[in-house]
Amino acid sequence: MRKTSILLFVLLLLSGPGALAQSYLLQPVSKPSVTVPQEGGDDVFVPISKYIAAGNSDALSAWFAENLEIAVLAQESDASRAQARQIVKTFFDNYTPRSFDITHTAGRANMKYALGTLKAGGETFNVTIFLSCKDKRYRIQQLKIERL
Repeated sequence: MRKTSILLFVLLLLSGPGALAQSYLLQPVSKPSVTVPQEGGDDVFVPISKYIAAGNSDALSAWFAENLEIAVLAQESDASRAQARQIVKTFFDNYTPRSFDITHTAGRANMKYALGTLKAGGETFNVTIFLSCKDKRYRIQQLKIERL
């Protein structure tokens, strides 16, 4: 996370003074008023990462919004929580996860996103996760898994 912060700072310096003002928008969302489903940890991406790394589609789907955008290996769709759980389960059945690492996170107001690298089934995938906060709970609004 420290390397990401340094890289972000350098990029902001190179992109001019307007970007520096916008950098405050990328600061983490304050956590005291936010609750998360299930494990009430400080960082919403900790349990999500754990479930992806373990290939646990049931636990991961507890974080899904009622309806979300899901894209797995270029197959995109708007899906219900149950449909998205089945899509992710099929992916995990075909590509058994070995590890998952978050490479970047950002957020503002009531939204957060993370980029990560999933090693599964002998391949490497980029994973993008967008969350939004509604009724003081973060939910996954978009999940994208694509080959590296």
